[in-house]
Amino acid sequence: MGSTRTLYHQSAVVPFRRRGHGLEILLVTSRSGKRWVIPKGLVEPDLTASASAVKEAYEEAGIKGKLRSDCLGTYEYEKWGGTCEVEVFLFEVQVELDDWPEADERERRWMSLTQAIDHLDEPGLQDLLRAVPDQLS
Repeated sequence: MGSTRTLYHQSAVVPFRRRGHGLEILLVTSRSGKRWVIPKGLVEPDLTASASAVKEAYEEAGIKGKLRSDCLGTYEYEKWGGTCEVEVFLFEVQVELDDWPEADERERRWMSLTQAIDHLDEPGLQDLLRAVPDQLS
């Protein structure tokens, strides 16, 4: 008999801004502080994936801005003894708050697109980031 694995539905944002020298991506540390990640979390039952992603952007990174309504894509990773499927949305940062719900638990840092890809662990997410310039052109 095959075992069934739990599938968790998450959503996330790729926070970006345009600067004179090009595109920058905002990453945050995981709660443990050991890895760089994008703001993401479980899709809340009363929210759409995109609305849940915007909420995570505020809670984890202290940012507000404009969400692109079309999904950039999805990726999967293993966590909690199951598989997390993450819907990813582009998010143009317009405001960076000095204080936010998880400010004491996370660090945030702007990076070039190449640096951001290099700092992320998940190959599927790295692939999605490589597609960002085409999505914004």
